[in-house]
Amino acid sequence: MFQLFRQAKLGKLKVLLLLISLGLQVAGTLYLPRLTARLLNYGVLPGDQDYVFSTGALMLVVAVITGVFSVATTYFSAWVATGFARNTRKKLFGHIQKLSYQDYRHFNTSSLITRATNDVEQLQSTLSMVFQSLLPAPFVVVVGVTLSFRSDPYMALIVGIATTVFITLIGIVAYRVLPIFAEVQKGLDKINDKVRQFINGIRVIRAYNRTKLERDHLDASFSKFAALNIKINRLFAAIFPVVLLVMNLTLVAIVWFGGLRIEAGSMQIGDIAAVMEYSMNILWYVIFAVFSIIFIPRAMVCAKRIREVLDYKPEINDGKNHIQQGNLRLEFCGVEFRYQDAENPVLRDLNFVCEQGTTTAIIGGTGSGKSTIARMLPRLLDVSSGQVLINDTCIKDIPQEELRRMVGFVPQNAFLFSGTIANNLRHGNKEATEQDMINAAETAQAMEFISQLPEKFDAPVSQGGRNFSGGQRQRLSIARMLMKQPDIYVFDDSFSALDFKTDAALRAALKPITRKAIVITIAQRIGTIKDADQILVVDEGRIVGSGTHLELLQNCETYLDIAKSQLSEEELAVQETFTSLIAPNATEFSVDNNLLPTEKQGKAGDN
Repeated sequence: MFQLFRQAKLGKLKVLLLLISLGLQVAGTLYLPRLTARLLNYGVLPGDQDYVFSTGALMLVVAVITGVFSVATTYFSAWVATGFARNTRKKLFGHIQKLSYQDYRHFNTSSLITRATNDVEQLQSTLSMVFQSLLPAPFVVVVGVTLSFRSDPYMALIVGIATTVFITLIGIVAYRVLPIFAEVQKGLDKINDKVRQFINGIRVIRAYNRTKLERDHLDASFSKFAALNIKINRLFAAIFPVVLLVMNLTLVAIVWFGGLRIEAGSMQIGDIAAVMEYSMNILWYVIFAVFSIIFIPRAMVCAKRIREVLDYKPEINDGKNHIQQGNLRLEFCGVEFRYQDAENPVLRDLNFVCEQGTTTAIIGGTGSGKSTIARMLPRLLDVSSGQVLINDTCIKDIPQEELRRMVGFVPQNAFLFSGTIANNLRHGNKEATEQDMINAAETAQAMEFISQLPEKFDAPVSQGGRNFSGGQRQRLSIARMLMKQPDIYVFDDSFSALDFKTDAALRAALKPITRKAIVITIAQRIGTIKDADQILVVDEGRIVGSGTHLELLQNCETYLDIAKSQLSEEELAVQETFTSLIAPNATEFSVDNNLLPTEKQGKAGDN
């Protein structure tokens, strides 16, 4: 925890102001009992009214000043604690942003959320209590016992015994609650994970009529979490009466033995009053310190969990070389990729080249590794062996910010942020004008439904874009990427939710915009990719075919099987006829694949 505090870089001025106000508050608290003793011994008992008024006035001034510094201590401790939480969350979130897809497998997503929210909050609360209660406690104890000893050694002995008992109780409770707090934080991780899963999968759960079963699973997690907290509260409930008992016995002992000392002529009444105030101050500060220390084990567990994330070295490190100028060229050279702890690679021996102004399509069966290829380009995943080159520069050697500025990536699952359509589009270009958004939306075929919304680009977007259909989310995601105007366009099955008419219109609108860029399209439908400059057929992580649509129909059995599953026999026969006519006169004829028949399915609705 203290290592995190040092790394939070709060500034010495804030901590210095806190320590000064805390020191003056404690000094005033310990000075008041001394004034009380003088007031009784030299003012009340002798009947000296002037001394009573002067000392009383001094006590009032000291009390007011002590109160002011007490408020200042609370303010500065909250200032430092919230600053610590802010800086820790900022650092934690920044480090999480550096993690790759594989790194996220090491930390559960729900656990990362808990660490960035609840764990930091626990540290903030504990830090505030440490400043206000625990930090001054040793000083109050030492000085209070010393001043009590000056009044009477026997009285100081009583106060010392009570303090020792309190410290012993602290050790016992801390030893008991430390492992329980560790389980509490892990239980909170599990609850967040299950609640997140329940909310995200609510439609599937209802569709399969499994609501009661999932609710029972959640109730089991809640009950286990509640049992752990009840166990902790029982310890607190047991220690609090013991604390009050020790305090009351201390007061009784001071009054009893103090009376005996006064009767023997060894003490004055004012000294008894001072010792009682010292003992109360000491015990109250020790009580607050007890509760602060009780929460320190939980804070230490939270700090350890946060350190685990901050100390984790990301798989992907930033490069320092810049991309060479010239015509854009993307090349995969002997690329292999495997997930951590996986026996077999997902991709192996990938070799292909994409030139500027060309479109490369990738097609293959489910689980063949197509999306993995797409994630490698912006370095969401790093190759296990081989190289991905842009203008002969390995992308591992390029700064991630520069690389991702060049690459526009539309993932398979279109995701929108809560806010407005304009806010989402400006993720691609924060300086974009309304006309820029209109142009991007028109190209992405999104203006059709945006223009029908009353608020247009100011229309609200719910979290994840749930208030839009799948096809609308895909078109908005494509428009967001177009706002970026990248050099490399990567569409990871980004047209799957579009009907054939919208798909064709979108691809036609993209051609003039991407004519000087590299376009990589990953798709399941042949109609989406058949007019690409080169098509790569991926099967079980390998490229088993490469060429144009008509070439692959002739020489790639895997591609032909996919075509047979999507095209009718008549459509295949027509394409074979075109192929036979083109083959002998390849230099004299060219075919516009857009004129070929489309898939045998009817016009699909927007999902």
